[in-house]
Amino acid sequence: MARSKSSEKWLKEHFRDVFVQRAMKEGYRSRAAYKLLEIQEKDRIIRPGMRILDVGAAPGGWTQVAAPLIGRHGRLVAVDRLPMDPVADATVICGDVYEDEVIAACREALPEGADLIMSDMAPNMSGIASVDQARAIDLAELALDMAQRWLRPGGTLLIKVFMGAGAEELRRALRKDFKKIVVRKPEASRARSTEQYWLALDFQGLAQERLDKLPTSSL
Repeated sequence: MARSKSSEKWLKEHFRDVFVQRAMKEGYRSRAAYKLLEIQEKDRIIRPGMRILDVGAAPGGWTQVAAPLIGRHGRLVAVDRLPMDPVADATVICGDVYEDEVIAACREALPEGADLIMSDMAPNMSGIASVDQARAIDLAELALDMAQRWLRPGGTLLIKVFMGAGAEELRRALRKDFKKIVVRKPEASRARSTEQYWLALDFQGLAQERLDKLPTSSL
């Protein structure tokens, strides 16, 4: 199938991107790795020994950044419906985060929940702004739901948020469970993009009660 002019333009811009070129040179699977690296430099959200759930992790750029930082005493679980190549010192699970088998596998890997949940999920863009924005907010709300299921008291949620309809409602929802929200726009985020990264800090919810009710592995 022939590429459209718009897709050809995007591909040319993509491969000229300094962060894409840097990722290829330094062995990261996506330019998104540099977004997390900058956030980590500013906020130190990843520490040795942490338990992390990376939602929508493929192709694995964030997992590559986080795994070495938590060290051998930490645990990192990366989940995505898309296949993802293994990452050293991380557990990679392919499937939907709401499937019983996936939930059970996550619980086996993180039996006491997570200290950090991170999501760089974005929808496949249709080109219809209202539809794309609604899908993006749905994914951010999914990440919040995962936090409400899995985060330990005092934990952190890092999510990508596209500014527009639904973003303020999402902020209000986050404030019900977290003490503080910090907004970051890393250098690796394209200037024209409406994406931001929200750090929801100091989880005050009751995830453990929900975690106890989740399916467990039958293995």
